Amino acid sequence: MMNKLSFRNMQRSMKYYLIYVMTMSVITAFMYAFSSLFFDRELSGTFEMNGIMEAMIGIATFFIVLIVAWLINYMVKFMLEKRSTEFGIYMLLGMKKKKIADLYLKENFLLGVVAYIPGIAVGILLQQVIMAILSHMVRAPYQFHISFNVYTLLVTSLCYAGCYFLAMFRCRRKFKKMNIYGLMNAGRQNEEIKESHENLRKIIFPISILLLIAFWVVFPNLSSTGMIMIFLIILVIDIYLFYMGLSAWIICYVRKKKDGIYRGQNLFLLRQFASKVKTMQFTMGTLMALFTVALMGASMAMMFSDFQNKLLDTKWPFDVQINSTDVQDDFADEQEIIQQNAKEKEHYIYHIYTNGKDQANIWMCTNLSTYGNMYVNEDGSVNKKAVTKMLSEDGTYCRYDTYMGISDYNHLRQMLGYPEIALQENEYAIHIKARLRNEADPMPEGLDIENAAGDGMLQCNGIYSEPFSQDGHNGGDYVLIVPDAVIQTMQPYYSEMVVELSATAPKDLEVKLDNLADSKDIDSMGHAAPTLEGNSCSGSDNIVVYVATNLVRDNVIPEAKYMLASLIVPGFHIGLVFVCVALTVLSVQQLSDSSKYKRRYDVLGKIGLDHKQINKLIWKQLMAYYLCPAIFAMLISGNVILRISRTFIHSTGVHTNVVQYFGISVLLFFGIYLVYFLATYVGFKRNIYMRNR
Repeated sequence: MMNKLSFRNMQRSMKYYLIYVMTMSVITAFMYAFSSLFFDRELSGTFEMNGIMEAMIGIATFFIVLIVAWLINYMVKFMLEKRSTEFGIYMLLGMKKKKIADLYLKENFLLGVVAYIPGIAVGILLQQVIMAILSHMVRAPYQFHISFNVYTLLVTSLCYAGCYFLAMFRCRRKFKKMNIYGLMNAGRQNEEIKESHENLRKIIFPISILLLIAFWVVFPNLSSTGMIMIFLIILVIDIYLFYMGLSAWIICYVRKKKDGIYRGQNLFLLRQFASKVKTMQFTMGTLMALFTVALMGASMAMMFSDFQNKLLDTKWPFDVQINSTDVQDDFADEQEIIQQNAKEKEHYIYHIYTNGKDQANIWMCTNLSTYGNMYVNEDGSVNKKAVTKMLSEDGTYCRYDTYMGISDYNHLRQMLGYPEIALQENEYAIHIKARLRNEADPMPEGLDIENAAGDGMLQCNGIYSEPFSQDGHNGGDYVLIVPDAVIQTMQPYYSEMVVELSATAPKDLEVKLDNLADSKDIDSMGHAAPTLEGNSCSGSDNIVVYVATNLVRDNVIPEAKYMLASLIVPGFHIGLVFVCVALTVLSVQQLSDSSKYKRRYDVLGKIGLDHKQINKLIWKQLMAYYLCPAIFAMLISGNVILRISRTFIHSTGVHTNVVQYFGISVLLFFGIYLVYFLATYVGFKRNIYMRNR
């Protein structure tokens, strides 16, 4: 008997809370598909950084489990309140609280199973889609094949069951505290607006707006972790204050009986909206926080995806490039490994030189926006001591300026397909990263480079910024190009070899070169190989950094793409789940209240509103309810993302409008938003009109 009753009640709940069940199926599919990346060895096993994907997915899963547990707990509590009268009648008939609790928990368990089974089926298919996308991103071959991993199913089941267990545990405790009176009145506790101290509370609304404006103004000046944490706490408080003040402000506006409330159905809409906001202040604040995190997660994923698509292929232009701090290195051992494992078309060995001065490095440290006034005294002069310490210890730039001869430079340009450049005996050129090109025009003013005879200075011929492998190989950020006669007066600083291959490099070529480099660092007597002072560097990249002695293009690009995918995939995972959770709460709230709204719309119909006008009124009511948390979330996340994207574009050199990342995320966000909104709108109308018959 009890089993039949549970099953019947579950079927009834399916009808009223179909959006919730569908969302849980979607979340289950996401959890299964992304959890499969934990146990994937087909793709991740080929990369040295194979643990980063598992770590990032694990972090994302932790937060997702928390928010899904919150959703289930919210829905269980919400459905309990809606059915409290029914349970009160059960108690009046003599049914024990424990038995009622078991009945209700069994219903929710069945509801969870109904959502879980199709979710797993969809997750198995979604897993193949994700694997295909990842394989395409890292340039690995992949064929669709349905696979099933017991460990993936186990992890998904444990996470899913854990969420339900937490919710059921809290629900059982709530049942223990209930009595007949509380159950019979629980469903009516939010039907009326309890207006108290609204004139005082409405002041909170403008205060929250001012705090939001302060967020825009103060955020760029938050320079320490402590200040950021304090401001984030203030921001969270502001979110909840906003809804507390908004409901009070609307109530006070209606009390004043301004002319605006009598236009159309404004009075009805304002009272409805104020009532909902007041009774759901904490929930609305939580939903807005979820929307904010979702937009930020998706936008961050867009940033790294854009970098991957636009710049990663140009970051390492040579097929193979090898660095050696030993200026006498002939790279014979490296050539032997390359010739044994790949098809070499051409190789070229050359040196990077130095004149023992650091004027170019000083200019970089004191003029690039990356450093600001970090190495400048208050009077505008160079803080020579700080710069010297940075060049000696930081490793961004070599200790001394880096130079290249014009013959070597033109040979490298020819290998890359760039046109050669010409230098007169009294000229030099600068090659700098593209992201720094706009800041480099004044650089020649800070350089004094002597000619070969030592009786005059060279003049700058031009500044070039094609991709040139400047993360520690051909200089760090920059290299100065001088005539061969001038380079002969300088000291070799470190050695480089570039190789052009006639076919794709094998997957393990870079690993073999790295193993060789490790063995060469220490000779047979245990002595370290001799190097000059500070003759290694990494460049000033600070968003996506990849520095290595040996660079094999066909190996390093998939590795870097896999690393970036480890940030992109969890970002979208969190964003999608958080949006679905928040929209589910919004939709279920409105659909479950349709019986209450039905009576109110019935009255409006009796006083003259036709179906078209009622439909329009429903549309406006739902629009206000849906857009309120979304717009506020867009203001907050938009502020953060626009500032981060400006820094990201400047730091990486990606040629993208600063609003693109956030704009695409908003479009994706509102695409999902529109699906839930239309489903709620259709369901809301159906519930009202069906009950009128």
